[in-house]
Amino acid sequence: MSEWWTYRLEDFLLFSPRVYWRMFELANAAFWPLHLLTLGAGLAIVLLVLRRPPRHGLWIALVLAALFAFVGWSFLSSRYAVINWAIAYVAPAFGLQALLLAFGGAARGGLAFEQRDIAARLGLLIMAAGLVVYPLLPPLFRRPWTSAEVFGIAPDPTAITTLGVLLAASGGPVPLLFAIPLLWLLLSGLTLHAMGDPQAWPPLLAAGTTVAALALRRIAR
Repeated sequence: MSEWWTYRLEDFLLFSPRVYWRMFELANAAFWPLHLLTLGAGLAIVLLVLRRPPRHGLWIALVLAALFAFVGWSFLSSRYAVINWAIAYVAPAFGLQALLLAFGGAARGGLAFEQRDIAARLGLLIMAAGLVVYPLLPPLFRRPWTSAEVFGIAPDPTAITTLGVLLAASGGPVPLLFAIPLLWLLLSGLTLHAMGDPQAWPPLLAAGTTVAALALRRIAR
């Protein structure tokens, strides 16, 4: 029997890359045309961040909360956990993030979007990456369009877009809201890396950029 330290990350995978990406194809087929609604919600979030109408922070938080709850149930619990038993223990974290967003948005002070520093500008770029760039990745990695990952349907672009929103936000609850999206992107990136998939880099890059932006903001203060 081999010692535990002789195992590699890929030795713990219970599925192949083909099965993994097929999962996205099936999810997209099952939920289409809901993608149009979730992308519309993402665009609405960007407009709310930029224009800041009354109670914009509450609406942004509630929309993100609803999408985290939906992705946690419809994708992680209902699909991903079928091929990866460990996800059954991860999916509740998306429910927790939904609660944190909802309560954080409703709390006194809530979320405000008055940041105008470099980190906030990076946040806007990260939002654009999650909403626009991520669904366009399949051809770059020689996969069919049907495997595209879309905000509000798949976990990675949902987490990435949320991190961009949070970088543009301020308020008491904001620091608590980074952990779960960051940890998810780390897990996702490592999983893809273990499969030898070059798309491991986008989630890791998004997480790394977010951490770097937070560090720059802290140094600037």
